[in-house]
Amino acid sequence: MPLSHINDKNQPTMVNVGLKPETKRIAIASGKIKMSPEAYEAIIYNNVYKGPVLQTAVIAAIMGAKKTSDLIPMCHPLFLSGVDIEIEEDEQNHTFTLKSIVMTEGKTGVEMEALMSVSIGLLTIYDMVKGIDKAMIVTEVCLEHKSGGKSGDYQRTEL
Repeated sequence: MPLSHINDKNQPTMVNVGLKPETKRIAIASGKIKMSPEAYEAIIYNNVYKGPVLQTAVIAAIMGAKKTSDLIPMCHPLFLSGVDIEIEEDEQNHTFTLKSIVMTEGKTGVEMEALMSVSIGLLTIYDMVKGIDKAMIVTEVCLEHKSGGKSGDYQRTEL
């Protein structure tokens, strides 16, 4: 099977999506950040000197989705019709789970935008709290769901 991002001269190329039909596309990605009890409590009680961590992470995650094509070489710039961010707290495990839901009406999917969104949101949490806990772990960044386009729907199942 030929590689989609290599042309007939064996050079990198951006896939031409010009002839593809526009469809409604949605991608959902998620990831976690685990930290010490001290760092977790500082976030929950807004005691981080850099400011409101979770609110900043939401804004950063939205920006990450919007800037994906600037950082991933073969991604097309997309008009995003929506980016919704959810953060779930897990006090028992000192973990935050960030979920990104990205939507567009377009010719190519938004999986990379959702994954970038999650990554940037979680890294923002790390950046804002690293003064308290440098041992935080960003983990389980993955695509949960995608719909629309030629390849159809995808739903992650537990491994």
